[in-house]
Amino acid sequence: MDYKNDKRVILTLDAGGTNFVFSAMRGGREIVEAYTLPSMAASLGDCLNQLVKGFEHIKEQVPAAPSAISFAFPGPADYKKGIIGDLPNFPSFRGGIALGPFLERKFGVPVFINNDGSLFAYGEAMGGALPEVNRLLRQAGSPKRFSHLLGITLGTGFGAGVVINGELLLGDNGMGGDIWCFRNKKYPECIAEESVAIRAVKRVYKELSGDAADLTPKDISEIAEGKRPGDMEAARHSFAELGEMAGDAIAMADTIVDGLVVIGGGMAHSSDLIFPSLVDEMNSKLKMMNGEQVGHTQMKVYNLEDPAQLAEFLKGGAVKVAVPGTNEQIDYDPLKRVGVLRTRIGASSAISLGAYMFALNELDK
Repeated sequence: MDYKNDKRVILTLDAGGTNFVFSAMRGGREIVEAYTLPSMAASLGDCLNQLVKGFEHIKEQVPAAPSAISFAFPGPADYKKGIIGDLPNFPSFRGGIALGPFLERKFGVPVFINNDGSLFAYGEAMGGALPEVNRLLRQAGSPKRFSHLLGITLGTGFGAGVVINGELLLGDNGMGGDIWCFRNKKYPECIAEESVAIRAVKRVYKELSGDAADLTPKDISEIAEGKRPGDMEAARHSFAELGEMAGDAIAMADTIVDGLVVIGGGMAHSSDLIFPSLVDEMNSKLKMMNGEQVGHTQMKVYNLEDPAQLAEFLKGGAVKVAVPGTNEQIDYDPLKRVGVLRTRIGASSAISLGAYMFALNELDK
């Protein structure tokens, strides 16, 4: 899809429990100055009025009538129907609110709502990491191309989204890509997110260092890098453990997706501390009852932030294979592989682009 030359205008929203930030996109970029209003989440009437006020303000600023409204909103939700369920930071939404249909009736255009993990993945698939990796493969002369992507957000939670051949995996219950509730490798009675989030890094550092101070992941990363006093070994281990636990869950998810893995969110800034153990875990072995070992994934996993691994990934194992009975040869790359890399456009930009691109894709159907 040549979205950069598309003239349709899509109204967007960055929805938080404290503030709503409204904007609009055309041609894959924002075309108005963002407009912020308090969400007033405790009162349903006030909250809905703020949404209408914000979108009306943006609608007045855009150069053409909007074709749709598209944005991320926290779940639980029935995203296909636009119904938002019981949210802890939106108490007035208890029992379910038909937010999408409400806005459709107010503005007379289709309304598309998804979760931020899904839209992050879609933005990276359509205009971020996936086309960038395919560009590098093409420049390297490799016949390999990627069509699938698993997007991961690491921050206060463990978010994810899946894109298959340009289509966002929604799922029959609007829960496609939810890996946060996978089983935790270290604590099997717990969900994976307990070891793959900001709170995990803080908890592990406190446990290992004995430091009771309320440090942020940024503080702990600076200790790990020797830029701040503290227990360097404990700091490095806290990120490495997060990488290992994330790698276990991602390996299981990407065995099904079989695509690139792109990671964004606040914790992605510490990828140099997280990626080595994450990729090692994805490349680890599991045992069979007869003593044989098989890969945690059936593909070789590369850390694309490491120049040496990136070069090997791009080179692959491309050969020419003859077509029997002819003089024809076919390009063949037998090296089954995937790569793990950081977001190329930033999580916030990827979510906005994902909302925009999802709307265009749905409108074209």
